[in-house]
Amino acid sequence: MSDPQRTIFFLGATGFIGSQFLVLLSRASLNLHVVALTRDLSADRQAKLKEIYPDIEFVKGTLNDADVIIEQASKAKYVVNCASSDHPASVQYILTGLEKQSANKPGDPPLYFHTSGMCIVSDNARGEAVDESKIPRYTDTSFSVESVPPENPHVNCDSLIAAAGSRKENPVRTIIAYPGWVYGLGEGFRKSSGGVRLFLEANKMAGYSGTWGPGHNSMTIVHIKDLSRGLITIFEAALQGKADEGPQGYYFVTSNEPRVPFKDYTAKIGDMLHGRGVYAEAGSKPFPPAVTDIFGDFGWRLLGCNHRVSAERLKKLGWEATESRKISMMDSLPEEVDMAFIDLQPKSSILRPEDM
Repeated sequence: MSDPQRTIFFLGATGFIGSQFLVLLSRASLNLHVVALTRDLSADRQAKLKEIYPDIEFVKGTLNDADVIIEQASKAKYVVNCASSDHPASVQYILTGLEKQSANKPGDPPLYFHTSGMCIVSDNARGEAVDESKIPRYTDTSFSVESVPPENPHVNCDSLIAAAGSRKENPVRTIIAYPGWVYGLGEGFRKSSGGVRLFLEANKMAGYSGTWGPGHNSMTIVHIKDLSRGLITIFEAALQGKADEGPQGYYFVTSNEPRVPFKDYTAKIGDMLHGRGVYAEAGSKPFPPAVTDIFGDFGWRLLGCNHRVSAERLKKLGWEATESRKISMMDSLPEEVDMAFIDLQPKSSILRPEDM
C-alpha cells in the first residue's frame, strides 16, 4: 500500500501538458507514487502511461465524478491538476477533499498545484490590431486573480483556488502556474498541443484555416519542454518549502521569444494543408459566426486576445526558457500539425474539455 505522504493524485495524465509533466517527474527521481484519474482504463493506455511513469496506478473517473475526486484528494498529500483549466466543479471537488484532509491532519496542510493559462489576462481584443502601449502588462510578482476581468478565461477556477489558499481554517497550500501559448512536440502520451488541435478542428468546420477576427492578436509563448521544466522546478521547490504559495503562489511560465500574430500562424497552417490538398484555399481568413459561435464569448477571450507578461518568480528559482530559444514557434509548426492529425484520431476532441 502506498504512503499517502508520498502520493500525488494526478489529473490530466494523458494530456499534452500533464503527460509531459510525468516524463520529467520520472526523470526527477523523487520517488513519488502517482494515482491518475482517467476515464479510459484500457490495458493499452495503462501500459503507455506506465512506460512514462512506472510508479502509477489508475482510478476510473472523469472531471464530473465528485465522489471519486473528493475521495482521492482527501488521501493524497499532493494534488497536481493539469487537466481542464476551466472546469470549476472539479476544482471545487479537489478543494473539498483537500480541506477534509487538512481538518483530519492539523498542522500538515496538503498541496494543490494547478495548471491554469495565461489567457486569464486576456485583453479581449477580438483579433483586432491594438497599439502595444494599450495592451495591459502583468508580472507574476504583483498579480492576483482579482486584478483581471472576472469574465476572463480561468477566473472561474482560479478564484476558488485563491480563496482556499488564503483561508486559515483547514488550510491548503496552493500554487497556480500560468503557461503562455504552448507549442512544440511533447514526449508524453499526447505529443501535440491543444492549441494546434483546436485550430485544426475549427478549420475542419470552416473548410479553411481561420482566425478569431482578423487575427492581429498575439501572445507570449513557451515551448512544452520549457513549460514542463518550469512546472517541475516549481513542484520541487514546493516539496522543499521554497516555493511561493497562497496569495503569492502565482507563477507565469513564458519565454521572451518573439510573439507571432495569429493571422501569420494560421496562414502557415493554411498554406501547408492547401499544398497537400486538404484545404481548397491557402492562407488564412476570419472564421464565420457558424464556427466562432460554438465557442461563445469564451472563445473570443481565449483565441482573439493579446497577453503581455513577465515571469519573475521562476527566474528566482533559476529557470530559463532554453528550448524556446532553440526552436521558434513557426519553425515547430509543421511537425506539430502532422502530430496533431495523429492525436486527433479517432476521437480525442479538444472540444470536450470537461472530459480531457
